[in-house]
Amino acid sequence: MLNYSDFFYTICIMLLSGFRATILLCRHMKGAFCNMNHTDKQTVSGEKDMLLNQDRAFLWHHMAPHNDHPAIFTESDNVYLTDIDGNSYIDGMAGLWCVNVGHGRTSIAEAAAKQLNTMPFTPMTNSHKPAIQLAAKLNDWLDGHYRIFFSNSGSDANEVAFKIARQYFTQTGKPKKYKFISRYRAYHGNSMGALGATGQADRKASYEPVAEGFRHAAPPYCYRCPFGKEPDSCSLECASSIEQTIVWEGADTVAGVIVEPVITGGGVITPPESYLQKVQEICQKHDVLLIVDEVICGFGRSGEAFGHKNFGVQPDIVTMAKGITSAYAPLSATAVSNDLYESFKSGGPQSHFRHVNTFGGNPMSCAVALENIDILEREDLVAQAKSTGSYLRAQLESFYQFPSVGDIRTFGLMAGIELVTDKTTKEPAPPEFMQQVLGYCKQHGVMIGKNSDTVPEHNNVLTISPPFIISHEQIDTIVETLREAITRASPA
Repeated sequence: MLNYSDFFYTICIMLLSGFRATILLCRHMKGAFCNMNHTDKQTVSGEKDMLLNQDRAFLWHHMAPHNDHPAIFTESDNVYLTDIDGNSYIDGMAGLWCVNVGHGRTSIAEAAAKQLNTMPFTPMTNSHKPAIQLAAKLNDWLDGHYRIFFSNSGSDANEVAFKIARQYFTQTGKPKKYKFISRYRAYHGNSMGALGATGQADRKASYEPVAEGFRHAAPPYCYRCPFGKEPDSCSLECASSIEQTIVWEGADTVAGVIVEPVITGGGVITPPESYLQKVQEICQKHDVLLIVDEVICGFGRSGEAFGHKNFGVQPDIVTMAKGITSAYAPLSATAVSNDLYESFKSGGPQSHFRHVNTFGGNPMSCAVALENIDILEREDLVAQAKSTGSYLRAQLESFYQFPSVGDIRTFGLMAGIELVTDKTTKEPAPPEFMQQVLGYCKQHGVMIGKNSDTVPEHNNVLTISPPFIISHEQIDTIVETLREAITRASPA
């Protein structure tokens, strides 16, 4: 086997001895490199076969019965993923809407290692320095006074929000206020409460009945307006439908309204500009808490610190995950206004919040989050996401020329491209067409996504949500690859 140290040491000696001798040595070593590459390829092929066999025997993939031919990724750096065969892909979805600062951040790995070597775990029944520092930092980003409850995932964060809201009203003399209103198409998590809030029929199939107390209103879906309106005739009926639901359910039974600033996984459904402000006014009118799910929109994805800041509202509760650590470690948070928190200080032996999460607020995860947020700040990545998002939007405008592109929606550095078979009827593109487009992109080194298991026969929105550090040239590669994919896909 070739010894690299001896080889490069010899190269240095030969360079000192003369150029001709160096050439002779390189020619001599050429065969060794060729044999090594061939051997390496055989090794990789054997390892891949072994891993695929183990995958097929033991692993249950997310969102599929089973994927018999998964890509096995082995490395990532910047905005790229590399698979076991050495193929490189632009990560056009930042993993799953989450690797905001990009892959391969050494300083984040160092922060994690330092904390693990200092203190790997202590439960949040007491406290630790990274959690305290992170809670303070989140308040800076939220521009308000919030108490922070740490969990593991977005689902967890929303479950905490629902429990806090119900207990808050019980402790303030309004125990009948237990219901929550969300929107159809929205996704809020996989656990039974969060799934109850989720407005996606496909995602709930076979799991119902889910948690009780969740109702749904129409989404602010301008392309397919549930009220048959056009932008010039809209009176925000989509917001009014939330108030109507509150009234019909009885305002004395409704605890909260939960919304994403933009419905992300349900198809990047962007609301009219004044929609969220009207929703907040409705909540205040009926003594209903406004819960904003920032799991995807938060930490700069929207071009602002949090998505709701694009609309000028101040939520009672904010839930967050994903971008809080850029997915370098599991962590989520539920930020609760200080006024709500104060009600948990008195009222009897059960007035405290009786909820615990073993890994929530893990010291290493909090240290990772602090370094992740520090990167966002020192590299001004929120502003960069906003600028790059504008560039992405401009590059996608020409896609309206395609007969299969019905609508293009963007929010900060994310985009949803709704594909149809007919622009007049807006009939959704079938799964086969969507897979052709996604498959072509993957074959040509670009990973993008689509809404999945949302509404029957309406899983037809391509999604793009790359790391904030992506360059304009890399955006061009995504756009041109997607352009070719749509051109080549057959509607049949």
